[in-house]
Order: sequence, then C-alpha cells, then structure tokens
Amino acid sequence: MAPIQAGKMTTANKPLNQLKEEICDIGRRIYNKGFAAGNDGNISFRLGPNEVLCTPTMISKGFMKPSDLCIVDMEGNQIGGNRKRSSEILLHLTIMKERPDINSVVHCHPPHATAFAVAREPIPQCVLPEVEVFLGDVPITRYETPGGQKFADTVKPFVKQSNVVILANHGTVSFGETVEKAYWWTEILDAYCRILMLAKDLGRVTFLSKQETQELLELKQKWGYSDPRLEKGIENCDICANDVFRASWSTTGVDRKAFDAPPPMAVPAASTSPAAGTGLDQEALVRVVTETVCRQLGIKMSA
Repeated sequence: MAPIQAGKMTTANKPLNQLKEEICDIGRRIYNKGFAAGNDGNISFRLGPNEVLCTPTMISKGFMKPSDLCIVDMEGNQIGGNRKRSSEILLHLTIMKERPDINSVVHCHPPHATAFAVAREPIPQCVLPEVEVFLGDVPITRYETPGGQKFADTVKPFVKQSNVVILANHGTVSFGETVEKAYWWTEILDAYCRILMLAKDLGRVTFLSKQETQELLELKQKWGYSDPRLEKGIENCDICANDVFRASWSTTGVDRKAFDAPPPMAVPAASTSPAAGTGLDQEALVRVVTETVCRQLGIKMSA
C-alpha cells in the first residue's frame, strides 16, 4: 500500500503538508522550551487506519523540516520518508491502538516533570484549578529500557484514564486529537511541576478543599472532560490522595517522599464506627492519626 502523498487529504481533513508543518512547529516549541535536548523527543500523527506520520531519529526537534518526516504503518514498519523513523515509535502506536480517539502523540523530557519521573514522586492533586480540570491524576509507569515493545506496554494500564503519562526515569508522553492538544498536556504538566517545587521551597503546598475540588470536577464534566474520580465505583475514594493510580505504586516504585499527603477528603459513608459523624471513614481516620504521629517523630511514611 502506497503512503498518502503530499497534498492529499488525511483523516484529519488536512493536507499532509499542513500536518508536517504542524509537527515541525511543535518540535520547535518543544526545543525552545528546553523539553528536548540534542535529539531527544518524538512526535506522531495518525494519517489513516494504517498510516502514521512521525519524526525521524537522530535529529534535533527544533530544526526539522517537513521533508525530514517519515511515515510508518501501525506495526512500526517504515513506508515513507528518506530519514529513518523514530526509535520509539512503538510507544506512539501502542497508545493509538489503545485509544482510537487519539490522533497525535508527543514524547519529550520536560525537566520539572521528568524530575518527578526520576524521583518516582506522585504528582500532588487538588492544588491548581487548571490542572484539576485539564489533567487530573497523572500516573507514573514502571521503568523499562526505551525503544522496545516492553517499554511501550508500560503505558497500557494508564492510557485510557489519562491524556498524559510520566515515564519512570525517562520523561513524559501526552496525546490528543491534534498535535497542538497532545503538546498542551505536557506543557501544563511541566509548568505545574515547577510551581509545586517553587511552593515547596517557600515552605508548603496548600490544598484546595473537598468542596472546591468537587466544584472543579463538576466543571470538568460540564466542559466534556472525563475524570476517573467521576466514574461510578470510586466515588467514595479520597479525591485528593492520588487514589486513581495508587494501586500501581507497588509495581512502579512510586512513593510519596518529597510532598506531604493531602488532608483526607473521602466522601463520608454511613457508619456506626467511632469515626462516624467526623466526616472521615475509619481507614482515613487511622491514616490521619498515623501520619500525624509519624510527622511529630520525624518519620517519613510511605503512601
């Protein structure tokens, strides 16, 4: 099957040349933001059922030309372009296979978000309204050597519940309907991670209240964004405690060390236990008491 030719319309209802220009523009923005040193990073766009436009390997993303880009099939075989395709295209294709609604994937190494990837520190929730609405809980994968299918598969447990994923000891990958949207999530995440670090240097991070967070989740739903915290079955979780992806922490090596846990904000359940009427379930109450004691003793608790 011959690849889509320049000037022909793609599934995005845009000419191929226009999509190439958009990818090169995002490449320049990634490079200028310091998100991709040297030849780091890669960008892709789904052209059709079996064709994906992608950046080549061994080229600075800040200096690409449309003629540098490649086309691969959904198995990663190169079917167009003069340069060799990105060595990490399997990551992009795995995301596209898992998410038929996704057209574009952006992978890079934004320094502040990558610091959380290296520290394996979960991203605190319930701090900034924009982050609650646009990102929500951000997962961290287990580590695998980049480039192969085992590495690509590390995103599978998370890709349907988030549009941006932190790759352990590596960087980030974000995805969306357009190249622009796929890039947005990375930029928002890195700005947020930087703000968290600056706030911690000032002494503390102040969390939004349960009511304030619920209002943001309702706004998020109104604007058409999904969030696992809104789904049936976890409505009683602690909405600010990274509970959506907490079960993965034992296998990914994620542990809360640098930032204190947020105050418990679980939805109170009917109970006859001593915790009834306090706004906390018994497990949450035990956690609060334990964390308070450990803090007084100078002991860092694992989440």
